[in-house]
Amino acid sequence: MARIGLLGGSFNPAHRGHRRISLDAARALGLDEVWWLVSPGNPLKPAKGMAPYEARLASAREMAKRSRIRVSDFEREAGTRYTVDTLDALLKRYPAHDFVWLMGEDTVAQFHQWKDWRKLASTVPIAVLSRPGYDDDARAARAMGWLRWFVRPSAMAKKWTEWSVPAITFLRLPPDPTSATRLRAQDPTWHQRYADAPAHREKE
Repeated sequence: MARIGLLGGSFNPAHRGHRRISLDAARALGLDEVWWLVSPGNPLKPAKGMAPYEARLASAREMAKRSRIRVSDFEREAGTRYTVDTLDALLKRYPAHDFVWLMGEDTVAQFHQWKDWRKLASTVPIAVLSRPGYDDDARAARAMGWLRWFVRPSAMAKKWTEWSVPAITFLRLPPDPTSATRLRAQDPTWHQRYADAPAHREKE
């Protein structure tokens, strides 16, 4: 069975921080691949300032080249908007894979706002990836009032396929300060470089 890490996001744009943290997580968790699930539209993020989907997908493909990262438009293909529904569809399509959900510490504070977040946490293990300045916020997050009972030691991270869910682990990875917000501020028209990006869909 393939061991797959799933990292969802807007990738607006994809950057070296996404790549570095994905590859560090792959080593820490013993993953065969990390799949980047490029979201057609994050329900918790405003549409204003969001680059066209094809540009975001193309930037992710460029950043993932020559690595164990695979860029997927599965959510667009499956027509899912919420992670819990995406996971359900993935598990049905790939029953022979083991999946672990990857999420940044900055996202944990919002986790209680995700659709059926307890069901999500009871579907696959979760690995939280360190982000500079967010450690305290992640540990104090509202969702952690429930999830704290299911925290697993990061020293056992490679054994995640043996864990019963819910299960969550906090990986201490080398920090990377790269920020998509800062990159957009420095280059607001970045997406125009991908104006002619092909519209075909990539299948796993």
